[in-house]
Amino acid sequence: MNFTRTITSQISEDLKDKMVLIGGPRQVGKTTLAKQFLTREEQYLSWDDLEQRVLLKKHQIDPSLNTVVLDEIHKYARWRTLLKALYDKNEGKLRIIVTGSARLDHFRKGGDSLFGRYFYFRLHPFSLGEVDRQYKAETLSRLEAFGGFPEPYVKADEVFLRRWQRERRSRVVNQDLSDLTAIREISLVELLADMLPSKVGSPLSIKSIQEDLEVSPNTVSSWIQLLEQVYYCYRIAPFGTPKVRAVRKTNKLYLWDWSEIEDAGARRENLIASHLLKFCHWKEDTHGHKMELRYLRDVDGHEIDFVVLQNKKPIFAVEAKSGDASVSKSIKYFRERTNIPIFYQVHFSSQEYAEPKVQVMNFRNFCRRVLEGI
Repeated sequence: MNFTRTITSQISEDLKDKMVLIGGPRQVGKTTLAKQFLTREEQYLSWDDLEQRVLLKKHQIDPSLNTVVLDEIHKYARWRTLLKALYDKNEGKLRIIVTGSARLDHFRKGGDSLFGRYFYFRLHPFSLGEVDRQYKAETLSRLEAFGGFPEPYVKADEVFLRRWQRERRSRVVNQDLSDLTAIREISLVELLADMLPSKVGSPLSIKSIQEDLEVSPNTVSSWIQLLEQVYYCYRIAPFGTPKVRAVRKTNKLYLWDWSEIEDAGARRENLIASHLLKFCHWKEDTHGHKMELRYLRDVDGHEIDFVVLQNKKPIFAVEAKSGDASVSKSIKYFRERTNIPIFYQVHFSSQEYAEPKVQVMNFRNFCRRVLEGI
């Protein structure tokens, strides 16, 4: 199976005068994507290869290669200096693509020596439009069941999926997390990761988690933040608006791999959340807008699952439903009390219709018509 990632064309354009850094979750396909820009095997250089490491340290990269992919280069303590030297020495002669794990994203924020020399892209799991431009129902079912990470999606085997999930979670916690910080209670972090799939879609109670783990609330919060940095999960904050008594502190949590979630409704909500987050990151990385994914809930319990903000202004909201096509009471409530221009009620059945400021839409058509960019 050959899939075209939505950021491919922008990467190709940016490589004309910048380096390109590609980050994202472990096993999401960063190296595969980067290698699509190469024509010869020697253009791929990995820090994990000892012979190639010597060449990299000495800056011995032939500009006649035209394009090189540098994989895991951030494991080198002076990787910023190396990249700066390569770029400045070969500007206009050598196209440079850098791929890496969570450390790349973490450490690139720690200095400005590369400022103005690169653009950064976040690679997400497959979205529906990437694996099927016809947005077929059977493709969506496969994506929902096996997640958007390339290997389990392509194999579409439940036994392989379970084994792959266990291995990925273990590596994320024991290897990626250890690369970022020293944690003595690593077994408790693993236990936390085991608990999080059951927390998806609901307001996240740090108190209940800390009672189960018998650690402080601050410790739980810091561990979740670390799990976010290694692309295991992500949180979305509430969207406050002056005309409603919106909650302002409690976050909601979702996973990068929605196939880990057993509850069907929560899994579908996470699937929608992941597509929306990908849309936000795509707009940021390719168009430069400041994008935010939030949710809206007031103190009386009215809730809209997602609100997408562009440059601090809401551009649309999404209510996730598994099969109910009738407009939710929360949409009707917030339609009259907020400045959100349009509400989408996204479901997994077939019925579609529109009301003032509301569109009830099948998820496949929502991806095709609204999230076409991803």
